[in-house]
Amino acid sequence: MGKIFAVGVGPGSPKYVTEIVKEIVHNCDIIIGYKYTLKTIEHLIEGKEIYEITMNDQEDSYQKILPKLGDRTLVIPFTGDVNFSESEVVDRLIEIFGKIEIIPGISSIQVAASRAKVPLDKSKVITMHVTTSIEDKKLELQKALIDGFSVVLVPRPWPKQPDKHFMQSEIAVYLREHNFDTAKMKVHVFEAITTEYETSFVGTVKDLEGKEFSDLSVMVFNQTNLDSYMNYKWQWKN
Repeated sequence: MGKIFAVGVGPGSPKYVTEIVKEIVHNCDIIIGYKYTLKTIEHLIEGKEIYEITMNDQEDSYQKILPKLGDRTLVIPFTGDVNFSESEVVDRLIEIFGKIEIIPGISSIQVAASRAKVPLDKSKVITMHVTTSIEDKKLELQKALIDGFSVVLVPRPWPKQPDKHFMQSEIAVYLREHNFDTAKMKVHVFEAITTEYETSFVGTVKDLEGKEFSDLSVMVFNQTNLDSYMNYKWQWKN
């Protein structure tokens, strides 16, 4: 069997596609991915054998391409970073294809943290974008905020099942109902980050109630305080 790569192509702008991913895509034979993800690398895939998939038909598409792969190289691109919020798909790809080489990409959470000036090493990163229960993740969010951490969070869009839909408005209501003073909690929301359609919101968590944001959104709860090395002058003393 040929080589199979799962690669991260960044949040949406072609400028955020890394050089190693460009090289792998340039040298591959087959590309299979979602419409939005393929759009990000459309300038790199001309002349390739391309398969556009959806969540509903991805399994059939992977199964059909397996016996036709031969010794050719297959690339499965993921928006953002393969290693974040994509484990369910990657695990299935490993089950189907066996050996897969994973190449990381730049995630929207990294860009959102940078936009909000929130250091990831002083934050908790949480994704609700999973099909399994998120009750533990909700508790994780509460604990992180109580402990004073900033939080970079990917919400869960599920409009066809309101009980599973957990976007910005639902998150704001959830926190208020669990005794958080949401009127004093600073939050950023970024949509379609790095693309020409990028929008941003800055306000309080309370302001999010009743507001709708797209599936392509990430939020940052900002509880960061500046803490530079000048606060630790003792380290220079002999």
